[in-house]
Amino acid sequence: MKQRPFLERVEAHIRAYDLIPPRGDVTCLVSGGADSTCLWHALGALGYRISALHVHHGLRGAEADEDARHCRGLMRAEVVEVPPAETEAALRDLRYGVAADRLRATGHTATDQVETILYRLVSSGNARGIKPKREDGVVRPLLAVRHEETEAYCREHGLAFRADSSNPSTTRGLIRYEILPLLRRVHPGADENLLALAQERPRLPRGLERSLVELLSSRDGTKEADLGGGVRAVREYETLRLEGEARWGPWRLSGELDGLEVRTRRPGDRLAGRRKKVQDLLVDAKIPRMLRDEWPIVVRGDEVVAVPGVAVAPGYEDAVSWRKEES
Repeated sequence: MKQRPFLERVEAHIRAYDLIPPRGDVTCLVSGGADSTCLWHALGALGYRISALHVHHGLRGAEADEDARHCRGLMRAEVVEVPPAETEAALRDLRYGVAADRLRATGHTATDQVETILYRLVSSGNARGIKPKREDGVVRPLLAVRHEETEAYCREHGLAFRADSSNPSTTRGLIRYEILPLLRRVHPGADENLLALAQERPRLPRGLERSLVELLSSRDGTKEADLGGGVRAVREYETLRLEGEARWGPWRLSGELDGLEVRTRRPGDRLAGRRKKVQDLLVDAKIPRMLRDEWPIVVRGDEVVAVPGVAVAPGYEDAVSWRKEES
């Protein structure tokens, strides 16, 4: 099958997750490497109003100074100096803490996604990937393309880029240069299979998941399960009722009224007191299509009283509360 053109895939990813308004302003966080250099050029080619910002942490001495000069010369990047940090996580926090009043884009690619999923699988047992859009105004427009494609793009357009000599010595470098090549020898589809994990719905804690599986697979008309923390689930035929504060994927939900239940949307669902369908509310709220069938819907009897994070039915404003945990 012929692959869609590079820029077309980047733009489709941006629109699917509503990362940047059409022809909107965006600041590219650039390191001078192929990924961020490609990001800066590709977004400009797609018609976005771009600027570049390079965070100079000075950890690699003259090499870091040259990175800053390169970004300033090629991309007219604003260079901001920050104090050195000891860990990769601290460096990331420093980068994301600069220019927090702007929409910022990073050059993370599908290659970074594969490495992140693999790291999280072995370090914490979950398969959470890199989020296309963070809550602090950082977006990842290149998650639909691979690192080798960004290098090819730079070469095709005559864009010089830098290589970070410290990469092989990092945890990510160990995964990139040693572990993944071995996994590809085990199976050539290793990368695609790891990427597929990022598209799966968020996993519940294993103990809670087991309790819910047992509850939902029961043939009893009514059955209860203690989920811990003062939360109880009651299954009555095809409906799951949550009593107390309960989890639904990344959501924590609680209610102040008796008879509240949580489920996914059904055809024809409408918010109580409103004509618009729940499906249309999710579309208007720009919830990605892949998430709509998993979105929690809070009901009382036959009435939809809340779509967490989207809308609450008139008269139920204080009846339901929620919070969403960040991945």
